[in-house]
Amino acid sequence: QVQLVESGGGLVQAGGSLRLSCAGSGRTFSDYNMGWFRQAPGKERLFVACINWSGTNTYYADSVKGRFTISRDNAKNTLYLQMNSLKPDDTAVYYCAAGAWGPILSEYPYWGQGTQVTVSS
Repeated sequence: QVQLVESGGGLVQAGGSLRLSCAGSGRTFSDYNMGWFRQAPGKERLFVACINWSGTNTYYADSVKGRFTISRDNAKNTLYLQMNSLKPDDTAVYYCAAGAWGPILSEYPYWGQGTQVTVSS
């Protein structure tokens, strides 16, 4: 299995940018397709983006397409989420996940603990 730890969250003004990181350890990081999800207060956890094991294919939720970029560096065992043009609606706890492809939350067996992103208006 793989252990995941997110970092990079924080408070940012609307229109600003943040880059989230997810460090993997344990089994070979490059074995896994990976994804980012987010959960706003009182709401369900939702898909943001995913990337295949090699980094050659990506898929985004419509709500973040054109503003967020998912990427990975397998040599560093790290997944990234570059978030630009942030909006208050992007405020949530962001989670990285490993082991599946696509937007179905239950298909991902491995999860990090989450990092808080707060966008002020």
